Amino acid sequence: MPPLNKAITFTAILMVLAPHGFAALPDPLVAENGAPIKTVKEWEEQRRPELLELFRSQVYGRTPVGRPDDLSFKVIHEDKNAMDGKATLKLVEITFSGPGGSGSIKPVIFIPNNRTSPAPGFLEILHRDKDENFDPTREKRATIWPAEEIVARGYTAIGFYAGEVDANRNDGFNNGVHKLFDPWPADERPSDAWATIAAWAWGASRVMDYLETDSDIDATRIGVLGHSRSGKAALWCGAEDERFALVISNNSGCTGAALSRNKKGETVARINKTFPHWFCENYKKYNDREEELPVDQHQLIALMAPRPVYVASATKDRWADPENEFLSCLYASPVWQLWGLKGLTVSEQPPVNTPLQDGYIGYHLRDGKHDLGLSDWNWYMDFADKHMKQP
Repeated sequence: MPPLNKAITFTAILMVLAPHGFAALPDPLVAENGAPIKTVKEWEEQRRPELLELFRSQVYGRTPVGRPDDLSFKVIHEDKNAMDGKATLKLVEITFSGPGGSGSIKPVIFIPNNRTSPAPGFLEILHRDKDENFDPTREKRATIWPAEEIVARGYTAIGFYAGEVDANRNDGFNNGVHKLFDPWPADERPSDAWATIAAWAWGASRVMDYLETDSDIDATRIGVLGHSRSGKAALWCGAEDERFALVISNNSGCTGAALSRNKKGETVARINKTFPHWFCENYKKYNDREEELPVDQHQLIALMAPRPVYVASATKDRWADPENEFLSCLYASPVWQLWGLKGLTVSEQPPVNTPLQDGYIGYHLRDGKHDLGLSDWNWYMDFADKHMKQP
C-alpha cells in the first residue's frame, strides 16, 4: 500500500490510475466556471454549494422542507436500568405535520450509564425489520445494531426505522413524508423533487433535532451510519447536514460510496429500473450515460470535509463494487488538504480485514458478504475513538 504524499493532487491521482480507465471523473476542486479551488473559503462559499446543488438537482432531489415548525419531542418510556444497569433506555416520539397530515419517528436510544459527561453516539438509519433489529427489550439482538457493544465502548446507540419516514416501495410518493410535505400534486412532481433516499436522510436530521435537546447526549459528537440503501441515505444526510460529526457508509454501492463511472456491479440504469423511487426523476437521464453526469460519488464523499468519513466494502459484495468504493475515497482525498488534513493515507486498496484509519477518510474491505457485522462496528468505533470521541 504505497503512502500518499500529503500534497498529492486530484490530477496526479488520475494520472496514476488512468490505465484503469478512471480518467473522466470531474474534479472536486475545480469550480463550474473552471476556476481552481485553493482555499477553504473558496470551497465553503463556492464549490461546496455548487456540488450540493448538482446532487440535489440531478441525483437525490430537492427536499422541500427542513425542520417543521411544529416539530415536537416526547420521551414515551425511560428505563435507567436497561442492559442490567449499564444503560438508560429512552423511547422517543418525534412528531410533525404538514399540509398532507401528520407523522412521527420513534427512535430507540441506549445511553451508557458509566459516564461523567454527555455521551457521543451513533445514529443508524435502519431499513430492515424494526422488531428484529432494534428491539428495545434486547430479547432479540442483531449484529446490524449491536447496542450492548456500542454502549460498552462509551457511545450512545441510537436507531430509527426508515419505513416510519417513507415506505420502501414505488407508490407514486403518495404516503410518508412526501404525502405530508410535497407542495405539488403527485402527477405534477418536478423532475428534481426529492425521493425516498432523500426522505430517509431528512428523517435522520429530525432525530438529530431531538438529540440536540437531550442533556445526556453530546449532539456535537454524533455519527450517522447506514448499511446498503441506508448507507446511501447516511451519505446524503451527512452532506446536507453538517451537524453530524462523522459519516459512515457500509456497503452502500451504486449512488452511495461507489463511483458511477466505469462501473462494476450495479449500474445507474439498473438501480433506477429496480428502485425507481429512490432518486429524483432527473437521475434517469443518466441510465447507461454515466459519463454525462455532472458529478460523481467521490464528490459526495468530499462534501463531508473536513469532518471524518468512513466507507466499508466486503469481498463477496461485488454488486456494491468495492474497487469503486475505495477509488471514490481516494479521489475525494485532496479536498481535506485544504484544511491541512489527510484523507486516505494510501493509494491502493488495502488487504482484506486491514482497516485504514490514520486519515480523515477511513476505509476497510471486510471478508464476507453484503452485511453489517460486529467486526465492521468495532472498526467504526476504533475510528470514532481517534476522530470523534473526545470533546
